[in-house]
Amino acid sequence: MDFNKETALLETVLFLESEPLSVKVLSNRAQLSEEVVEQCIENLKEKYASESSGIELSMITGGWCLIPKKEYWTVLKELYGSKKEGRLSKSAMETLAIIAYSQPITRAEIESIRGVGVDNMIRLLLDRNLIKEVGKKEAPGRPTLFGTTKEFLKLFRLNSISELPKLDEDDQERFELAR
Repeated sequence: MDFNKETALLETVLFLESEPLSVKVLSNRAQLSEEVVEQCIENLKEKYASESSGIELSMITGGWCLIPKKEYWTVLKELYGSKKEGRLSKSAMETLAIIAYSQPITRAEIESIRGVGVDNMIRLLLDRNLIKEVGKKEAPGRPTLFGTTKEFLKLFRLNSISELPKLDEDDQERFELAR
């Protein structure tokens, strides 16, 4: 079977949703079996792989969503990107990278790696929902541990934190020495 109508229905559901959806949720929304949804996903991936398509079907944070292809998004994100996101400063990006690669991590550990205070950067990243408090460290004073959020994964188009690019040896050593 080619599942043309089912694929079109699933495509419509994905178009109308703003958040990534799992196969199970897609199955419920489209009232199709999970097996049919999986076949429709394959059909859509094939359809959007064409050079003539400006969008792609991508798995982000464990769910499927329609997103602009990267080469087009870089041109259009200034116009269509979320206005509240704005650009992150170099300091904010460095702090976010340290948290992403070292999570869970305390404020003091981040400061040890960066060599400067990070209070404002932590506050900014918390406000933008790119990081969150993930617990308390078993150490004197029980400092707060920080980690990344689903918003972080969505912003960088990652399905999981394991998809982050690998650090080179120098950066890896720098992160280890500070802890």
